[in-house]
Amino acid sequence: MAALLWRVTHKPLAHVARDMSVTLTVTGMSGAACEANVVEALERVAEVESASADHETNTAVVEGETDVNLLVAAVADAGYEASA
Repeated sequence: MAALLWRVTHKPLAHVARDMSVTLTVTGMSGAACEANVVEALERVAEVESASADHETNTAVVEGETDVNLLVAAVADAGYEASA
């Protein structure tokens, strides 16, 4: 029983090692509404756990296990330019 409980409550090490934080440079944001658009676009990408954006620093930070190219494409689809 204890072994089953441990497997249910603990992430495998491979999963933990794949967690990542990516900072993107995003151009074209001019205020809070733009930040919200970028965050919404990023959070729709599979495996993204959270996202934030800051128009003053032209950055977006994404937590999760996803391909950076998918993040850049999502930002482009929202009408902004991004690079990793």
